Amino acid sequence: MGLRAYRQQIIASNIANADTPGYKAVDIDFQEALRNAQAAANVPPVSLTTTSGGHLSGQSTGTQPPIPLKYHVPSQGSIDGNTVEMDVERAKFAENTVMHQFAMDRVSGHFKHAIEMLQSLK
Repeated sequence: MGLRAYRQQIIASNIANADTPGYKAVDIDFQEALRNAQAAANVPPVSLTTTSGGHLSGQSTGTQPPIPLKYHVPSQGSIDGNTVEMDVERAKFAENTVMHQFAMDRVSGHFKHAIEMLQSLK
């Protein structure tokens, strides 16, 4: 869901800069970013070093590699060098919104199911 939210920010930035001369529209390859995030989740956690008795000990959850931005190649060039195509960005925004909502509904359903199971144990 974090990747979907991040992509939504990128698309919103593209839309906001639709009239900015020279602005280059960017996006992420969602499938590639998801594969990288899943691979990073399999990296063992790193022990944290404490240098003072007041520090909390623990383990990191691993690090996620940076998500590379890819420039959008427009179907038609513009005189001012801006590569934002509003129709394309709106379609990507709508698709990403639907997919984000789907993911939220799935997670919400899992939590509701878990709560129902716990309540049935009473």
